[in-house]
Amino acid sequence: QYSFKEVFGTLVVQKELFDVVAKPLVEDLIRGKNGLLFTYGVTGSGKTHTMTGSPGDGGLLPRCLDMIFNSIGPFQAKRFVFKLDDKNGVDVQCEVDALLERQKRDAMPVPKTPSGKRQIDPEFADMINVQDHCKVEEVDEDNVYGVFVSYIEIYNNYIYDLLEEAPFEPIKPKWNNCNTPVRNGDFIPPQSKILREDQNHNMYVTGCTEVEVKSTEEAFEVFWRGQKKRRIANTQLNRESSRSHSVFIIKLAQAPLDADGDNVLQEKEQITLSQLSLVDLAGSERTNRTKAEGNRLREAGNINQSLMTLRTCIEILRENQMYGTNKMVPYRDSKLTHLFKNYFDGEGKVRMIVCVNPKAEDYEESLQVMRFAEMTQEVEVARPVDRPLCGLTPGRRLRNQAFREELSRRLEMRGGPINGETEEQSVSEMFLQNFPPLPSCELLDVNDDQTLPKLIEVLEKRHKLRQMLSEEFAKNVLAFKTMLQEFDSSVISKENYIQGKLSEKEKTISGQKMELERLEKKIKTLEFKIDILEKTAVIYEEDKRNLQQELENKSQKLQRQASDKRRLEARLQGMVAETTMKWEKECERRVAAKQLEMQNKLWVKDEKLKQLKAIVTEPKNEKSEKPERPSRERDREKPVQRSVSPPPVPNAPPVRLRHRRSRSAGERWVDHKPPSNLPTETVMQPHVPHAITVAAASEKALAKCDKYMLTHQELASDGEIETKLIKGDVFKTRGGGQAVQFTEIETLKQESPTGRKRRSSPSNADPPEGAADSEWTDVETRCSVAVEMRAGSALGPGYQHHAQPK
Repeated sequence: QYSFKEVFGTLVVQKELFDVVAKPLVEDLIRGKNGLLFTYGVTGSGKTHTMTGSPGDGGLLPRCLDMIFNSIGPFQAKRFVFKLDDKNGVDVQCEVDALLERQKRDAMPVPKTPSGKRQIDPEFADMINVQDHCKVEEVDEDNVYGVFVSYIEIYNNYIYDLLEEAPFEPIKPKWNNCNTPVRNGDFIPPQSKILREDQNHNMYVTGCTEVEVKSTEEAFEVFWRGQKKRRIANTQLNRESSRSHSVFIIKLAQAPLDADGDNVLQEKEQITLSQLSLVDLAGSERTNRTKAEGNRLREAGNINQSLMTLRTCIEILRENQMYGTNKMVPYRDSKLTHLFKNYFDGEGKVRMIVCVNPKAEDYEESLQVMRFAEMTQEVEVARPVDRPLCGLTPGRRLRNQAFREELSRRLEMRGGPINGETEEQSVSEMFLQNFPPLPSCELLDVNDDQTLPKLIEVLEKRHKLRQMLSEEFAKNVLAFKTMLQEFDSSVISKENYIQGKLSEKEKTISGQKMELERLEKKIKTLEFKIDILEKTAVIYEEDKRNLQQELENKSQKLQRQASDKRRLEARLQGMVAETTMKWEKECERRVAAKQLEMQNKLWVKDEKLKQLKAIVTEPKNEKSEKPERPSRERDREKPVQRSVSPPPVPNAPPVRLRHRRSRSAGERWVDHKPPSNLPTETVMQPHVPHAITVAAASEKALAKCDKYMLTHQELASDGEIETKLIKGDVFKTRGGGQAVQFTEIETLKQESPTGRKRRSSPSNADPPEGAADSEWTDVETRCSVAVEMRAGSALGPGYQHHAQPK
């Protein structure tokens, strides 16, 4: 669902559409304000029909023209009183110059402007036969008006004048140096008109034909002449598809009458120029539906591009209006929007008629059109228009007209002619009729003494009457002079008062102009700064994106290194645990073998001692008998009591910690001991002389040393603290820094003496039965076995066992 300011059905008549949409724009035009009206929609949706109309029912354009001429009809200036210049301005000429130019134009063989007395072309006669007689109610009657029309089209983003008398030249192919056309489809477009900006910052087309028209018929005939030159083509969706945007511009010039209300005031500053632009846009289309190729495809691309620019401009304009932002409107991206730059800057009212075709095939495109149109709605950023101060009394035209009517009425009452050209002659005749009639002056006889006295008498009467009239005339002249002097004095006083007021107004206006110039300079400076800041922001955003990408890459790299480090630590811990378990099993196996060997030796000694004892204590009578091997049961029953380990000496001195000298004593080391380490007080402590002890590795410390040692502590599986010394070499990198390559790990493990399986013989208790084989594990027996580290031993890495008797 979409909502609009007004929705018209399929059976709406042109008059209803005109009253709602275009009539307010015509009223603004006559009040000196600008207006812009678009028809927008998918191709074939009825935009041209809405703008032009059909026979018997004229569209918006003929109705706008009819309303304008109905409103200003009796107040139009004569032709060529207003004269447009080449800089989008208008000048005013006196009646004599306008008359001379009319005579010169009438003497030309082919008149440029259509005559209002010519017969109307029957092709469009029905379209302009509007019977509504719609007009603007409040028209300034003290002004005179002039209407100028021009008609242009924007085709492939080029501007062409449809009213130009030059013959139409199609697009010519580009020729190479060999005088043959280029085959790559490159064409030279026809000469395009140029857009320029006038002193009021309004855009206009230079060299565009502008025709002064005096009636609806003349104006529509000019439009129809240009319409025949407009580019249309047959596509799959529309038999007469507009391939260009057409712009029909109506300019209305108005200037005040002078103080007498008879002639136009010859001051250019008092002229007001307003314009109404009626734009028939080309339809947006999808090339896969129109099957466009070649020129049609290029036309469709330019049409869609310009419509997209128009959408963007109106969207930003609407956003600035709703949210108070000051975004730059990109009107320069297309000639269509660049032409109406002043509307996007707020100099007028913009309205749009959206035409929708209810065909099912146009569903998707119509949705896009309505979505855009709903968002724009009516865009109005109109600024107040400063009308020039005339300073003349209103109602001058009516007073002048009333004076003329009264003069003609009095002349009619006196029997004189009404024609103003014979006014002086009728006054002289009236004056002569007041004198007595002259008698016959013919002298037939010399003795005639009656004719001359009669003539003398009549002439004397006339002389007396003339003297009376001259005296009365002198009195009237004197009275009139006094009245004129009084009037002049009052006019002078009023002029002085008005001049004072005008000087105050001019001072105010000059101050406001200076303030405006200052603000405009400030605006330009701020716009330049904004442009620079936007460019800087774009650069910073690009740098920010690059740095974020680099940071993400570095973070990923650090995560990979951390995961590799964790895997390496887990692998090293597994290898250490495996090696430790392997050597523990090997030691247990060797200890068990040694125990077995020592048990056998001890048993042999015991047997020898028993035999010797038996021989010594044997009676002589039994010496001939064969000695028997004593049984193991008896030996087990009466084991030989061995000496018990001496008790620990009380108050024994503490064991002195011995430091092991490093083999790399000549090198400089960095001893990295984190503050979380705990002193273990083990017997063997590493000692590195001349080392730099640090709590955290720093580049300054690493730069002074060749070796690096990190002390790392962790809990072992038995709950004791296990200390690892991780050693490495320090070398310099190519970038000027230091790097550490780890080469060796040394483990120091702390064991509790009570945790080992030691057993000693009790001092007083009897040995239990069956414990004879294990009694060798007392302190004395254990102390007779020495373990010495010696390189190259065959029994293991660095181990060689020696058994020494006590």
